[in-house]
Amino acid sequence: ILGVRDIHADHAASHIGKAQGIVTCLRATLYHCTRQKVFLPMDICMLHGVSQEDFIRGKQEKNVRDVIYDIASQAHIHLEHVR
Repeated sequence: ILGVRDIHADHAASHIGKAQGIVTCLRATLYHCTRQKVFLPMDICMLHGVSQEDFIRGKQEKNVRDVIYDIASQAHIHLEHVR
């Protein structure tokens, strides 16, 4: 955007963008669930035995929290790459 031509800056910006996208998705989860939609990765949900219906019903059991934790951890990994 600012005319910066540096592969390292591009790489860092890519990871920051991915982290921000993941966090935005997590923050919007409650909003989307109230509208009967779930935009979380189903492979991670299935790994913890959580269905879309669990999110829509607002369950707060450990396995649901584990899904959120795993997804948030992915954002954290992207931030660590930037550092």
